[in-house]
Amino acid sequence: MKQILVVLTLLTLSVSSYAVNFTVTDIRLEGLQRVSASPVFAAMPVRVGDSIDSEDVREVIRSIFATGYFTNVQVARDGNDLVVILQERPAIKSIEFDGNKAIKTEQLEEVMTENGIAEGEILQRHMLQQITRELERQYIGQSRYSANVEAVVEDLANNMVAIKVEVDEGKAASILHFNIVGNEIFSDEELFNAFELRESVWWKFFSKADQYSREKLSGDIEKLESFYLDRGYLDFKVLSSQVSVSPDKESVYITLNIKEGGVYTVKDLDIAGDPILPEERVRRLILLRKGETFSQILMTDTAEYIKTLLGNAGYTNATVEGIPEKNPEDNTVVVNFLIDPGKRVYVRRVEFRGNTKSSDEVLRREMRQHEGASASNARIEQSKVRLERLGFFKEVTVENKDVPGTDDLIDVEFTVEEQPSGQIQASIGYAQYTGLNLALNIQENNWLGTGKQVNFGINKNTYQTIYNFGYNDPYFTPDGVSRGFSAFYRTRDYSRLRVAEYATDSFGGNLNFGYPISEIERIGFGVGIDHQSVTAGSRAAAEILTSPVLRSGSDASYITQTDYSQYIASGLLDENGIPVEYLLDSRPVEQDMLLDVDEGFINKYGDQFLSGTVNFNWTRMTLNRGVLATRGSSQRFSVEATIPGSDLQYYKFNYEAQAFVPLSRFFTLRFKTTLGYGDGYGKMEHLPFFENFYAGGFGSVRGFERSTLGPKGTPPRGYSTTHSGWIDLNRNGQKDDPTYVDTNGNGIYDEDEFFNEYVGYNSTYILCDNATYCEPGKLMYSSTSGGFINTRENAIGGNVLTEFTTELLLPIPFIEDTRSMQLVAFVDAGNVFSTDCGSEQIGCSNVDFEKLSSSAGIGFTWISGFGPMTFSVAKALHENEFDSREVFQFSFGSGF
Repeated sequence: MKQILVVLTLLTLSVSSYAVNFTVTDIRLEGLQRVSASPVFAAMPVRVGDSIDSEDVREVIRSIFATGYFTNVQVARDGNDLVVILQERPAIKSIEFDGNKAIKTEQLEEVMTENGIAEGEILQRHMLQQITRELERQYIGQSRYSANVEAVVEDLANNMVAIKVEVDEGKAASILHFNIVGNEIFSDEELFNAFELRESVWWKFFSKADQYSREKLSGDIEKLESFYLDRGYLDFKVLSSQVSVSPDKESVYITLNIKEGGVYTVKDLDIAGDPILPEERVRRLILLRKGETFSQILMTDTAEYIKTLLGNAGYTNATVEGIPEKNPEDNTVVVNFLIDPGKRVYVRRVEFRGNTKSSDEVLRREMRQHEGASASNARIEQSKVRLERLGFFKEVTVENKDVPGTDDLIDVEFTVEEQPSGQIQASIGYAQYTGLNLALNIQENNWLGTGKQVNFGINKNTYQTIYNFGYNDPYFTPDGVSRGFSAFYRTRDYSRLRVAEYATDSFGGNLNFGYPISEIERIGFGVGIDHQSVTAGSRAAAEILTSPVLRSGSDASYITQTDYSQYIASGLLDENGIPVEYLLDSRPVEQDMLLDVDEGFINKYGDQFLSGTVNFNWTRMTLNRGVLATRGSSQRFSVEATIPGSDLQYYKFNYEAQAFVPLSRFFTLRFKTTLGYGDGYGKMEHLPFFENFYAGGFGSVRGFERSTLGPKGTPPRGYSTTHSGWIDLNRNGQKDDPTYVDTNGNGIYDEDEFFNEYVGYNSTYILCDNATYCEPGKLMYSSTSGGFINTRENAIGGNVLTEFTTELLLPIPFIEDTRSMQLVAFVDAGNVFSTDCGSEQIGCSNVDFEKLSSSAGIGFTWISGFGPMTFSVAKALHENEFDSREVFQFSFGSGF
């Protein structure tokens, strides 16, 4: 029969009235459900074979109760067996949060889990209370001084509980007044410029700068100290900082008491320790100068530069510290740079981790830090950057590991996280000019883990269809010479755009090589073959097709000017003044009889061309990323030309450059320019019209319709009909009574209807045979009778391109991660010119910067999951006579 020795409840501790003293032969635990026996036995101070008394029993109870798992502990004796009867605390079935907005639920759950409060765990009420107080402190850290957090525990069946954490976040207290006392040299405005905290103002209702936090204030005090130390105030001190909260806990008052002190100048600069490298070389890195005002930032930057220099020389463990020695008597300072190079370190091994797909060779060939060579921080970092630029990895980290037993050897370990390097992309988009865009692109940048690139694409929109295939090996040779080839087929119908009416059908291929000349520069060259067919539209410009021209099957005829003049002089009119039907000798018109004929490109060179091409390019890039860059610069110069003997003989130069200039943390200027020039050579006098440059629209001059700036095509011309000879009014082949009836015998034509109906049917032209009026043997042309045929002013481009863009990159409100978005204010300027304008060509001129079209506006780009989306709103600042404006422009989906 069990004898209860001790009972411990939440309220009392009692011991049996009789003495306890026996040797334990066994220990039994009763009442366990969820808690395992292990923590109980681990907590017990008694083991089998121990002799225990009443004090030992009390210690057993205390130890087990201290685990926090039980609400009641009883100890009993069954013979010489020690029996521990336990009542477990309830387990947590669910945890619910209500009222939290400033702190996410996931963050609150993480805090509770770290402290043992989670679903399925044993409830420890004291810990729950501590957590709620900690959560309140978290809110106080966000200036929410009136925040209140309460945890409500609801008992459930089966010894379970549900916890509901009710949060009243309150209102964030704002800084009503921020005062600095003791500043005489610098104004409050100058000092506050670098601060993160700000006083509350009504018009900054979206800003959180007026919300106080201890961490922010500490950071601002450090910035204030740096502000003075960077300007030579070595005696500057923050004497005290006072923060007070209003009774309603909604306003904060901050006061900083400071002592500015005097300005110190640099008296001398010294290098102490062992610089290893020539002292002259080290001194060149010192940014401070004798006689100038001391600056802490220049001192620390100098120390970092020297440390980097030593690290690049193999002393990766070097330490460099700048130590200013003040002389308050004359306000001068001697700056000593203490250098401890340590031992020169060598790389034993370069290792890779995490590359499950990419072979080691693909990673190793990007290394600039080699095994066996002295370690260089610059080369190690450069190797890391090169791995990141491959695009195969989501993240790249590098760690230098000391080799055990040595102090001059390290292993460099690169850890990569693979990401998909290939993609099958099917996209649908819409652009303002090209209409519906359909695209299917298959691209693999790391083919079978070898680093080779393979791609295939089909792209189609309103005016073009493109098929392309490409292959590139970036390491065709071990030293980084690349080789690639591509093939393409494309059709384009420019009549669907506001471009001169023509269509092209081309196919060909290219073989290209690239060679790195530095880490940021590369040159490339290639050869190719291109077959091109050109089809002129029905109203193609005179530069494309000869104008005027007699169409195939034309029955145009002519009479002589002499016969016509005599007939007019005879006055053969009826009683109503209408000419009587007459018959004069007429003859068929030949092309060489036309006056002022402009020979078109197709008529002169044909419409089928087979050409060999060569190209050369040079690129230099320091951009921080390939898409939506925000830092760095890039330049690209390229030359393309056809091989002598080709059907087409021309050359083209292109230059593109952009640079980013940071203005502040939030604003960056971007400058971009694109220049182009082309011309024909050999048998070809000019650049082929289908190789012309165009300007206007996205990527060019926004605010103007795409490709509409610059020279317009000369409209095709025709000769007007003059009524002469006889006209068969009713088309019965005989001379009839001159009554004007229509072909169905219905009604009488007036004079305008007569000319509109019959001009062009039995066309008759007048042949000049009198040198007084025109060129003998040529057809007479009369502008008063119709002259040129008017068409819309379609652009035909030019052989000179000039484009300039200035953009101000703007912060995007409410968006934290802007790597896939960009908001800019821009000014664009540009135009296309021609060095060989036609005599009657409109909108055409040689290079003249006064004729640059320009615009200003706002642009937004978002690289969304559905493809790039681009919008712009622009207003023309300067436009030429025939420019076509377009205020709002947009594009959605993959561009090509």
